[in-house]
Amino acid sequence: MQIKILVADDSATDRMIIKNILSDYCVLTARDGEETIRMLEEHDGINLLILDLNMPKMDGFQVLEYIKENERYKNLRTIILTIYDEADNEIAGLKLGAVDYIRKPINMAAFKARIDVHVEFLRTEAALKQQLEESERSKYVLLTHLPGLAYRCNYDRDWTMQYVSEGCYDLTGYPPESLLYNRDLSFNELISPEYRELLWNEWKRILKERKPFKYEYEIITAAGEKKWVLEMGQGIYNDKGEVEALEGIVLDISDRKAVEDALKYNNEHDKWTGLYNREYLLQLLERDAKLKKKSKKALICINLSMVQLLTATYGYQYSRNLIKKAAEALGRYCSSNRILFYPHENRFIFYLYDYEDKKELVDFSSAVAETLKSLFVAERIGGGIGIVEIEPDQDELDIDLLLRKLMIASERYVSMLGRDFELCFYDEELEAVVSRERDIIEALSAIAADDYTDNELFLLYQPILDLRTGSICGFEALARLRTKKLGIVSPLEFIPIAEKTKLILPIGEKVFAKALGFLKSLDELGYDGIFVSINISAIQLFSPDFTSSLFELISKAKVNPKNVSIEITESVIASDYDSINEIIKKLRSIGIRIAIDDFGTGHSSLAREKGLKADCMKIDRYFVDKLLYTDHNKAITSDIISIAHKLGQCTIAEGVEQEGQLQYLKKYNCDMVQGYLISEPLDEDKAIVFLKDKDKSWQ
Repeated sequence: MQIKILVADDSATDRMIIKNILSDYCVLTARDGEETIRMLEEHDGINLLILDLNMPKMDGFQVLEYIKENERYKNLRTIILTIYDEADNEIAGLKLGAVDYIRKPINMAAFKARIDVHVEFLRTEAALKQQLEESERSKYVLLTHLPGLAYRCNYDRDWTMQYVSEGCYDLTGYPPESLLYNRDLSFNELISPEYRELLWNEWKRILKERKPFKYEYEIITAAGEKKWVLEMGQGIYNDKGEVEALEGIVLDISDRKAVEDALKYNNEHDKWTGLYNREYLLQLLERDAKLKKKSKKALICINLSMVQLLTATYGYQYSRNLIKKAAEALGRYCSSNRILFYPHENRFIFYLYDYEDKKELVDFSSAVAETLKSLFVAERIGGGIGIVEIEPDQDELDIDLLLRKLMIASERYVSMLGRDFELCFYDEELEAVVSRERDIIEALSAIAADDYTDNELFLLYQPILDLRTGSICGFEALARLRTKKLGIVSPLEFIPIAEKTKLILPIGEKVFAKALGFLKSLDELGYDGIFVSINISAIQLFSPDFTSSLFELISKAKVNPKNVSIEITESVIASDYDSINEIIKKLRSIGIRIAIDDFGTGHSSLAREKGLKADCMKIDRYFVDKLLYTDHNKAITSDIISIAHKLGQCTIAEGVEQEGQLQYLKKYNCDMVQGYLISEPLDEDKAIVFLKDKDKSWQ
C-alpha cells in the first residue's frame, strides 16, 4: 500500500525538514490553509495530513472544520502541529477530528517514530477493509481464509453458536466444533468477565435500533492468554421483525491495540520518569470536575531548587538522573487515592482524594519532605511544597487558576540554595504576597531592560574601617530598590526574587557597573588605595560568561582590579567547592580580592576554606551581636579571627554597633570592621564627603 502524506505548514524550513524525515513515503506540501484544501481536492488517495494550526489565509482549525464536514475525507487521518505548552489548541484540534498532535520544535527521531505508528494503523485498516471487500465478493473465501472467527449464533446469554468458521482455532485455541451449540463451552465463557454484561447491553441497544454492530473487547483463549478482538455483526430478523439470529465476524486486533496502548501511554506519561504527565493531569481534573465528586480533593506540588544550577555545573544527564531518583522515591507514596505526576521540569504533583482533613495533608507532605531531604543530602537540593485544596462545592473548576495557585504556593519558599522543603497552603494572604512579588518582578524587569526613568536601582556604600591604621580602607556596595508603587524594597525581599527569575544576571551587571563607577570616582579624587566590595549571587557566579563579563566591565571602567573585592557566601562555597575554586583562581589571577561572606553560618569545612585561598573572611554579625551578652572569655569570635589568620586571611567583622564590640575586636586583632558605629550605608556623594570629613583615627 502506497502511503501518501500531505504536509501543511507556512514555514518552508519545517516543510523541508518534515519532507526529508518522511523520505520513505510520498510527501506533498502546502503553504497555507487554502492550498491545503486545493491539494486535498486535486490529489486522490492522501492518507495522512500533517497540519500546522497557525497558518495564513485559512488556519488549521478552519481546515479541520472543512474536513469534518466533507464525507470524502472521513478516512483521512490528521496530525496537528503545535508549539510547546499549547494545550488548549491541542485539545481543540483533537475535538475537531485530529487523531494526534506533535509539538514544535520537532524532534526528528520521535517525529519519524510517531508517523510510522500512524502509517502502521493505516496499513492495518487498509488490510481489514480489503479483507471485508473480498468477503463481499466471496463469502466462502472470507470464511475460509480470514484470520478471525465468522459466526452465526442465537440471541441468548450464551451466544449459542449455530455456525463457527475454521478461524476459530487460530483466534481462541479451541476447534470450531467445541463451540457449536455449546458442546464443550459457550462463546460467553470466552469473553473476559468484565465485558460480558457490556457486550450484552450493546447488542441489545443495537438490535433495538436495527444498526450494524461493532464493539471491541477482550477474550480469554484456551491457553489463558488475553486477546483484544473486534466484533462486527448484525441481527437477522424474520418476517415478524423478531431477531432470528446474529451473524458476524470476530477479528484479532491485539497488535493494533498494543500500538494504540503504546501511543496512549506515551501521550499520558513522561518519557524519562514513567510518571503521568501534565496532559493526563488536566484530563483527570476535567473528568473529576464533570463528575462533581463530593469527596475531599487536593493537589500537592513539590518544587525542587538547585537542579538548574547542578545542570549547569554537571550536565543535563546528571540532573535527569536526580529527577528519576526523586520519581522513584516519590512513587512509593502512591496509592489508590494518591496519584503522582511529573508535569513540568523539576516539579512533581500529587493528586489526593478521599483524605480525612488538612492534618493528613500536612503529615503526608512532611513525610515526603523528609524522604527528599534524606535522598538529596549530598546534592543539597531543597524546595517548596505547595498545597491547594479543591473546593467540592464549586459549580465550575477553573483548572488553569487552580494550577497557578498551586505553583504560587510551591514557589513561596523555594530558594536557590535552600536545603529544606517548606510547606505552604495557598490562601488569599499568599495571593497578596504574590501580587507584591509580581510588582517587584515588573520593576526588576524594567530595570533590566533599561525601561525606566527614575533611579529605581541604586547603591549605598557602607564604610569599612582598618583597625590598624584607623582609616577608612574600603566600602561595601549594597543594592537597594525604590519604586513609586512599592517605595523602598529591602534587598532581603527583592534579591531572592531576582535570583528565582534569573533577573539577577542583568541586575547584577548593573550593580557591578555602578560600583565600579564609584570606585573610579574615588580613584580620580586621589583615594586610589580604597577598595569596593560587591556581593555576588550564586546564579551570577555560575553563569558561563561571568568572569569574562566582569573583566570587561573592569577594563571599561579603567579601575585597578586590586581594588575590587567579591563577596561569596559560605553556603554557596559549600554547594559546589570544586567549580567555585576554579572561578576564584580566575578572579584572583588579575588581582581581584575574594572575601568569604557570613562566615560561621554555612557548612564548609576548615580544610576547604584553606584550599580556597580566599583573601578575607567576613565574620557574620551573629557572632558580633553575641559579644553584647556573652562573657568575652567564652566568645568564639576570637577563635574565628585566629583561624582566619592561620589560613592567611584577613578578617572583617560585620554589624559593629557598640563600643564594647569594637574594643573586643581590637583586642583580638580583627583587621577591619563595618557597622553603624562607624557609619550607616551612604549614597555616593555622602560617602565621598565622609571620606573627606571623617577620615579620623579610631585607635
